[in-house]
Amino acid sequence: MADPVAQPVGCLAALRRELAHGADPGRGDEDSVRRQWWAALATLQDDFLVPLGPQRGVWLAAPLPALYEPALLQQLQGWVWAPAELGDLLQASAPLLPATGVAAAAVEAGGGFERLPLEEGDGTDPLLVLITPRLQVAMALVGEHQARRLVVQFEPAALSAALTRLDERLQRTDPAQAQRLRQAIQALGPLQNDPQRVPQFWPRLAERLAAMAPSLTLQPLVHRGGADQRGNGTPPSSELALLEALTHEVRTPLATIRTLIRSLLRRSDLPELVRQRLQQIDGECSEQIDRFGLIFLAAELQRQPAEAGEQRLARTDLVQLLHQLEPLWRQQLQRRSLGLELSAGAELPLVLSDPARLETVLGGLVDRFSRGLPAGAVVALSLQPAGARLKLRLSASADALGPDEQPGVAQRVGPVLSWNPGTGSLQLSRQATQRLFHSLGGRLAERSGTDLTVFFPVAGA
Repeated sequence: MADPVAQPVGCLAALRRELAHGADPGRGDEDSVRRQWWAALATLQDDFLVPLGPQRGVWLAAPLPALYEPALLQQLQGWVWAPAELGDLLQASAPLLPATGVAAAAVEAGGGFERLPLEEGDGTDPLLVLITPRLQVAMALVGEHQARRLVVQFEPAALSAALTRLDERLQRTDPAQAQRLRQAIQALGPLQNDPQRVPQFWPRLAERLAAMAPSLTLQPLVHRGGADQRGNGTPPSSELALLEALTHEVRTPLATIRTLIRSLLRRSDLPELVRQRLQQIDGECSEQIDRFGLIFLAAELQRQPAEAGEQRLARTDLVQLLHQLEPLWRQQLQRRSLGLELSAGAELPLVLSDPARLETVLGGLVDRFSRGLPAGAVVALSLQPAGARLKLRLSASADALGPDEQPGVAQRVGPVLSWNPGTGSLQLSRQATQRLFHSLGGRLAERSGTDLTVFFPVAGA
């Protein structure tokens, strides 16, 4: 860990440590604390801020906007320290997700936040400091690998120290913004945390966490503790670290939405049309959770390629796995008016792979392959012997391929992603997909947009 004395004034990593000073060390992993973070944000906004009604206030966050409730973005004045790699993605006065109706009009009318540059040494763990006349709080994720924890501070002394450090940061990097922050806080007048409200936070947070059913696709796909943890001096890529953070921030609220949808589907008094729409939303949430989980895994393998060879491969019944996944894939493809044909013999040998991760990666492959196909096309999957390997082939008729999905159209937009401007599809690059299958014992061969093959080694006796 870097020496705090050598860090610049207003270092955000040092601020997180100060907020956690005196607290017991954490014991959580990355995914568990990310769920706690999103549950804490939802509790803060839905149970505490929104019920207070319109009010002035300021908020400061890193490395992404923490607040997402459109009404709050309109009311409160914000500053967000974000990586330079984000470019113009974080536009002032614009939330990450589009708002609709009255909320959208409110955001367009004003509010929003100022984007500030994140510096080396600030770290990428989330941080939020919120100050309103009736509620003041600071939240952060802190701790090393497998010792992570959520810190929430309501104490005036801790909040005052946090604001002092943030003011020092702005005084050093952007004095004009420092002046704006001071004026905004002074304009709030007397500050007071309702003593009856603060003790309610943790029980409300626990209720939200209990409602967030865990998902296999939200579990760590690759354990952290790679190059940056082993002390070999190799700095992690800020672009890949940001991509990992974004996928976490997307998957967790989607899982919450899916949990709420499934609780509604258990009701027996739902009109059939409402039930169908809820089932469609559930399916879309699951598909996107899997998709972003795959992007996270690809980013981890890119950052820590040495761990790709450390995966423990096991005897895997690929035939059984394909038949288990067939109904889910058929349902997903039907939402895009596509068909599915599966051909896999019952007497094929086992292969060497990782069945837990293979399920997610195969789902991503089917999604990637089918994205450019027009309505009415059929995706054909066949599994057959090929010497000492089994060959899994995905194919579609040549006339089913859309013109925008011809080879060479997709444009590389980063280490693991590609962008198809014709279809508007953001997906894993070919190189990232090959790396994923290599980590699972397979080899990907893609000869054209209509023919894709993966070879898996047959397990020995």
